Amino acid sequence: MQNQIKAVFFDRDGTLIHEKPGTYLSDPARVVLYAPVKAALLRLQKAGFHLFIVSNQSGIGRGYFTQKEVNAVHARLRALLHPVVIDDIVFCPHAPGQNCACRKPGTLLGEQLVKKYRIDVARSFMVGDKKADVLFGHGLGCQSVLMTTANGKHHLKKYPDLKPDFIAPNMAVAARFILQQHAQNEQ
Repeated sequence: MQNQIKAVFFDRDGTLIHEKPGTYLSDPARVVLYAPVKAALLRLQKAGFHLFIVSNQSGIGRGYFTQKEVNAVHARLRALLHPVVIDDIVFCPHAPGQNCACRKPGTLLGEQLVKKYRIDVARSFMVGDKKADVLFGHGLGCQSVLMTTANGKHHLKKYPDLKPDFIAPNMAVAARFILQQHAQNEQ
Protein backbone atom coordinates (compact mmCIF):
# COMPACT_ATOMS: atom_id res chain seq x y z
CA MET A 1 0.00 0.00 0.00
CA GLN A 2 1.35 3.43 -0.92
CA ASN A 3 1.97 6.26 1.52
CA GLN A 4 2.47 3.97 4.48
CA ILE A 5 4.72 5.13 7.29
CA LYS A 6 7.42 3.23 9.14
CA ALA A 7 7.11 3.12 12.90
CA VAL A 8 8.74 2.05 16.12
CA PHE A 9 6.41 0.87 18.86
CA PHE A 10 7.79 1.11 22.39
CA ASP A 11 6.78 -0.38 25.68
CA ARG A 12 6.86 2.29 28.39
CA ASP A 13 8.00 1.00 31.78
CA GLY A 14 11.40 -0.68 31.81
CA THR A 15 12.01 0.36 28.20
CA LEU A 16 11.80 4.15 27.99
CA ILE A 17 11.60 4.91 31.69
CA HIS A 18 13.06 3.30 34.78
CA GLU A 19 10.91 0.62 36.35
CA LYS A 20 11.31 -1.27 39.54
CA PRO A 21 9.76 -4.65 38.54
CA GLY A 22 6.60 -5.36 40.49
CA THR A 23 5.82 -1.70 41.15
CA TYR A 24 3.23 0.53 39.49
CA LEU A 25 4.03 4.08 38.40
CA SER A 26 1.32 6.69 38.93
CA ASP A 27 3.30 9.77 40.02
CA PRO A 28 4.57 11.97 37.15
CA ALA A 29 7.37 13.23 39.39
CA ARG A 30 8.83 9.71 39.46
CA VAL A 31 9.20 9.43 35.67
CA VAL A 32 12.91 9.02 34.90
CA LEU A 33 14.16 8.33 31.38
CA TYR A 34 16.93 5.83 30.79
CA ALA A 35 19.99 7.92 29.86
CA PRO A 36 20.25 7.07 26.12
CA VAL A 37 16.50 7.18 25.37
CA LYS A 38 16.01 10.78 24.26
CA ALA A 39 19.00 10.87 21.89
CA ALA A 40 18.15 7.44 20.47
CA LEU A 41 14.51 8.35 19.79
CA LEU A 42 15.62 11.59 18.18
CA ARG A 43 17.87 9.61 15.81
CA LEU A 44 14.96 7.34 14.88
CA GLN A 45 12.64 10.30 14.35
CA LYS A 46 15.21 12.07 12.16
CA ALA A 47 15.47 8.86 10.09
CA GLY A 48 11.75 9.14 9.35
CA PHE A 49 10.29 6.75 11.90
CA HIS A 50 7.03 7.61 13.62
CA LEU A 51 7.10 6.76 17.32
CA PHE A 52 4.35 5.14 19.37
CA ILE A 53 3.99 3.82 22.90
CA VAL A 54 1.92 0.70 23.57
CA SER A 55 1.69 -0.16 27.24
CA ASN A 56 -0.13 -2.51 29.59
CA GLN A 57 -1.32 -0.44 32.55
CA SER A 58 -2.94 -3.10 34.70
CA GLY A 59 -2.67 -0.83 37.74
CA ILE A 60 -5.90 0.77 36.53
CA GLY A 61 -7.75 -2.56 36.42
CA ARG A 62 -6.25 -3.52 39.76
CA GLY A 63 -7.50 -0.27 41.31
CA TYR A 64 -4.02 1.12 42.11
CA PHE A 65 -4.46 4.32 40.08
CA THR A 66 -6.75 6.01 37.57
CA GLN A 67 -6.61 6.66 33.84
CA LYS A 68 -6.21 10.37 34.72
CA GLU A 69 -3.01 9.52 36.66
CA VAL A 70 -1.69 7.47 33.72
CA ASN A 71 -2.36 10.40 31.39
CA ALA A 72 -0.43 12.70 33.77
CA VAL A 73 2.53 10.28 33.63
CA HIS A 74 2.32 10.36 29.83
CA ALA A 75 2.25 14.16 29.80
CA ARG A 76 5.41 14.18 31.93
CA LEU A 77 7.04 11.59 29.65
CA ARG A 78 6.29 13.69 26.55
CA ALA A 79 7.75 16.76 28.27
CA LEU A 80 10.95 14.91 29.19
CA LEU A 81 11.31 13.58 25.64
CA HIS A 82 10.84 16.96 23.93
CA PRO A 83 11.77 17.68 21.09
CA VAL A 84 11.06 14.03 20.30
CA VAL A 85 7.45 13.64 19.15
CA ILE A 86 5.48 10.60 20.23
CA ASP A 87 2.73 10.27 17.62
CA ASP A 88 0.38 8.40 19.95
CA ILE A 89 0.29 6.60 23.29
CA VAL A 90 -2.17 3.75 23.78
CA PHE A 91 -2.57 1.47 26.75
CA CYS A 92 -4.56 -1.45 28.05
CA PRO A 93 -6.24 -0.51 31.36
CA HIS A 94 -7.27 -4.07 32.24
CA ALA A 95 -5.92 -6.44 34.87
CA PRO A 96 -4.42 -9.68 33.51
CA GLY A 97 -7.44 -11.81 34.46
CA GLN A 98 -9.95 -9.64 32.62
CA ASN A 99 -9.36 -11.47 29.31
CA CYS A 100 -9.41 -8.39 27.11
CA ALA A 101 -8.15 -8.23 23.53
CA CYS A 102 -6.03 -5.12 24.11
CA ARG A 103 -3.51 -6.45 26.64
CA LYS A 104 -0.11 -7.27 25.13
CA PRO A 105 0.81 -9.75 23.74
CA GLY A 106 -2.60 -9.26 22.11
CA THR A 107 -2.22 -7.02 19.09
CA LEU A 108 -5.51 -5.07 19.11
CA LEU A 109 -3.95 -1.75 20.17
CA GLY A 110 -1.23 -2.15 17.56
CA GLU A 111 -3.72 -3.06 14.85
CA GLN A 112 -5.70 0.09 15.66
CA LEU A 113 -2.56 2.22 15.36
CA VAL A 114 -1.60 0.51 12.09
CA LYS A 115 -4.99 1.32 10.60
CA LYS A 116 -5.24 4.87 11.99
CA TYR A 117 -1.73 5.94 10.90
CA ARG A 118 -1.30 3.70 7.82
CA ILE A 119 1.75 1.93 9.24
CA ASP A 120 3.78 -0.51 7.15
CA VAL A 121 4.44 -3.22 9.75
CA ALA A 122 7.07 -4.90 7.56
CA ARG A 123 9.19 -1.73 7.90
CA SER A 124 8.41 -1.27 11.59
CA PHE A 125 9.79 -2.45 14.94
CA MET A 126 8.67 -3.15 18.51
CA VAL A 127 10.99 -2.43 21.45
CA GLY A 128 10.24 -3.69 24.94
CA ASP A 129 11.62 -5.49 27.98
CA LYS A 130 9.15 -8.39 28.33
CA LYS A 131 8.05 -11.54 26.55
CA ALA A 132 4.68 -9.89 25.88
CA ASP A 133 6.44 -7.11 23.94
CA VAL A 134 8.36 -9.54 21.73
CA LEU A 135 5.21 -11.56 21.04
CA PHE A 136 3.22 -8.37 20.37
CA GLY A 137 5.76 -7.23 17.79
CA HIS A 138 5.90 -10.58 16.06
CA GLY A 139 2.10 -10.91 16.14
CA LEU A 140 1.79 -7.50 14.52
CA GLY A 141 4.35 -8.42 11.84
CA CYS A 142 7.26 -6.30 13.11
CA GLN A 143 10.78 -7.16 14.13
CA SER A 144 11.04 -7.25 17.92
CA VAL A 145 13.88 -5.88 20.04
CA LEU A 146 14.15 -7.09 23.64
CA MET A 147 15.79 -4.65 26.03
CA THR A 148 17.76 -6.21 28.87
CA THR A 149 16.72 -3.34 31.11
CA ALA A 150 14.19 -3.92 33.95
CA ASN A 151 12.69 -7.35 33.08
CA GLY A 152 14.58 -8.30 29.91
CA LYS A 153 17.37 -10.46 31.36
CA HIS A 154 14.90 -12.28 33.59
CA HIS A 155 12.54 -12.98 30.68
CA LEU A 156 15.37 -14.38 28.55
CA LYS A 157 16.16 -16.87 31.33
CA LYS A 158 12.53 -17.62 32.21
CA TYR A 159 11.45 -18.15 28.58
CA PRO A 160 14.34 -19.92 26.79
CA ASP A 161 12.16 -20.30 23.67
CA LEU A 162 11.74 -16.51 23.39
CA LYS A 163 13.19 -15.39 20.07
CA PRO A 164 13.49 -11.63 19.76
CA ASP A 165 15.03 -10.43 16.49
CA PHE A 166 17.62 -8.54 18.52
CA ILE A 167 18.64 -8.15 22.17
CA ALA A 168 19.83 -4.71 23.28
CA PRO A 169 21.36 -3.56 26.59
CA ASN A 170 20.07 -0.01 26.09
CA MET A 171 18.10 2.20 23.71
CA ALA A 172 21.18 3.50 21.89
CA VAL A 173 22.05 -0.06 20.80
CA ALA A 174 18.40 -0.79 19.94
CA ALA A 175 18.21 2.35 17.76
CA ARG A 176 21.46 1.45 16.00
CA PHE A 177 20.05 -2.01 15.16
CA ILE A 178 16.78 -0.52 13.87
CA LEU A 179 18.63 1.99 11.68
CA GLN A 180 20.94 -0.73 10.30
CA GLN A 181 17.99 -3.03 9.55
CA HIS A 182 16.12 -0.18 7.94
CA ALA A 183 19.11 0.72 5.74
CA GLN A 184 19.43 -2.91 4.60
CA ASN A 185 15.70 -3.20 3.87
CA GLU A 186 15.62 0.02 1.86
CA GLN A 187 18.42 -1.09 -0.50
